[in-house]
Amino acid sequence: MSENHLPESARCDVLIAGGGVAGIAAALAAARQGAKVMLIEKQCLLGGLATSGLVTIYLPLCDGRGYQLSWGIADELLRLSILHGWQTRYPRAWLEGGTREEKAEHRFEVQFNPVFFALEAEKLLQENGVAVCYDTLICGVETEGNRLTGVIVENESGRSAVRCAAAVDCTGTARLLYACGEKTAVLDAGNTVAGWYYSTGSDGLQLHMVGYAEVPGANPQQDGARFREIGAEEVNRFLYLSHQSTLAHSLKLREKDGVSEPVTMTGMAQFRMIRRLDGEGLIRYEDDGKPTRESVGMIANWRKAGPRYEVPYSCLYGKTENLYAAGRCVNSDEKMWDLIRVIPCCAVTGEAAGIAAAMTAASGPRAPLAALQERLRRAGQRLHFTEIESA
Repeated sequence: MSENHLPESARCDVLIAGGGVAGIAAALAAARQGAKVMLIEKQCLLGGLATSGLVTIYLPLCDGRGYQLSWGIADELLRLSILHGWQTRYPRAWLEGGTREEKAEHRFEVQFNPVFFALEAEKLLQENGVAVCYDTLICGVETEGNRLTGVIVENESGRSAVRCAAAVDCTGTARLLYACGEKTAVLDAGNTVAGWYYSTGSDGLQLHMVGYAEVPGANPQQDGARFREIGAEEVNRFLYLSHQSTLAHSLKLREKDGVSEPVTMTGMAQFRMIRRLDGEGLIRYEDDGKPTRESVGMIANWRKAGPRYEVPYSCLYGKTENLYAAGRCVNSDEKMWDLIRVIPCCAVTGEAAGIAAAMTAASGPRAPLAALQERLRRAGQRLHFTEIESA
């Protein structure tokens, strides 16, 4: 059957491509605006790198100086991730009414259980009316003029089209943006090999972060194998090296204590930065501390205390009128990309993009800034530095 005559398998107001943290936040935000939402996910579990990828550290919502920057769904999902208990990094001062001085000593971050987080996120989306379509690949798009009208998907039911009034690209690979002809960019330095896994042994359950540095030179032993492209050959080689790293590390632990053994490993390639939007709107590393009238949320620098950023609305979209970017797909400079790709930032950009998409689905044009900001505030998000300093 020609792709021009594909059967329509579903129709929705807002289509969310990708079920990582950005996709969860975008779907939840859009549904709470009254939109009919469908989320397309190629894995069989929500959470993306945070769950299937075992990157189980919910990095800071705060600036490291006692001020919380990211609110709304970013805060909600952190609490959801530890609903049934935490693993490490429990932010006692933040969750149990500590003083600002106590909050400045320990950042608002936590290590969580990936299974609990994925299952509770699924339950939350279901309770809010989001239709989640697992084990489904996005194969292409349908467009009319400067608008996205549908997404071509394939699963065990065959190939079909899902028609939508607006969409959010949370794929991490900018798959929809790229297919719609938006200008995109890849990471010049390339991605380093990583093979995180959990083991149990004499020290109990442990997360092992085997290969984790995204900044060249920060982890020299990993710099020998870096991946800039993500074709089938590169993905297979990345996974092979990742698996061998996991095996070697786990056998070394077994040799050391005689009882250690791996209990789970990543179910996806741990590429951190793959492809992103490269449009006119931009968030830059040098924007630390600079307010912007078009802010749709705030994020921190997870690598060090102090820096704070207001996220401009314009980094969430390109030229396609009803398509938004979130998470690792937003437009940033390369240094900023390493900051904005992490869990709380994905939740912030996902919430903003989800609400904007719901507004676009309802009215047609790009969601106007002032109205979007008002809806974000009503949803519990804070947008400017002055809003946290006066609290």
